[in-house]
Amino acid sequence: MSVEETLVLIKPDGVARNLTGEILRRIEAKGYQLVDVKMLEAPRELLAAHYAEHEGKPFYEPLVEFMESGSIVALRVAGNRVIEGFRSLAGTTDPSTAAPGTIRGDLGRDWGLKVQQNLVHGSDSVESAERELALWFH
Repeated sequence: MSVEETLVLIKPDGVARNLTGEILRRIEAKGYQLVDVKMLEAPRELLAAHYAEHEGKPFYEPLVEFMESGSIVALRVAGNRVIEGFRSLAGTTDPSTAAPGTIRGDLGRDWGLKVQQNLVHGSDSVESAERELALWFH
């Protein structure tokens, strides 16, 4: 059995709404291991590198501004098929349509803002996880 690692970010909206403990509880309840945890104010350079693939898109600047707006909790999470499993646990990107039982479905909603505040980020592939973990946990 090959254990994967993934990056999970609890975004500024999740931290500001005091949902960090609930999100951590759900990750641990799923059986995944928290390998490393840190809270930080992400510098623009880190966010620019993290979201480099979206540079030039209309949502890029509002997204970076949102991620700069408050504290973020960065997690290195390990487990069998953790990348796929966490993304399922997180729910779809739009909290309004995310399934009940998911983090976004239970705890998120559309606030009518210029960028979707959807509580968490999870790497979408092994390659993304390796790149993102190297940025956030160097």
